Amino acid sequence: MTNAKDILQAAFTALEARDKSAAMALFTDDAVLFDPHYPNPEMKGRAAIEKGLTWGLKSMEKFGFTIEKVYLGEGGTSCAVEVDTHHVLKGGKELRFPQAFFAETKGGKITALRAYEPYGPNGFMGFMLRLSHKLAR
Repeated sequence: MTNAKDILQAAFTALEARDKSAAMALFTDDAVLFDPHYPNPEMKGRAAIEKGLTWGLKSMEKFGFTIEKVYLGEGGTSCAVEVDTHHVLKGGKELRFPQAFFAETKGGKITALRAYEPYGPNGFMGFMLRLSHKLAR
């Protein structure tokens, strides 16, 4: 059986390859994805997650995730990972920041995935993020 870290790594790899179908194949039908960077931070179900990933792929020229540390839950069906994130926005602006992801899986698929950053979006990036959210809604 594949553990939660391997499933999460597969999701990161799919996003880095801009393969939305491969990423979506890793989520259960009733999965929940929470990421404060997205216009709707809490996405429930495949349709909402796919809409979020479509927005993310339109916003990013390149995704980059390097898992630095892994904390596996009992039985390997959940994990927490610390990630060095390195994205490139459309237009070439590079973003580097640490993130923590918490994943829960069942049957080889993600049932819940939560992303957290150790900062609040502020300054110019906070303004751009809030503007992007308003335009996406």
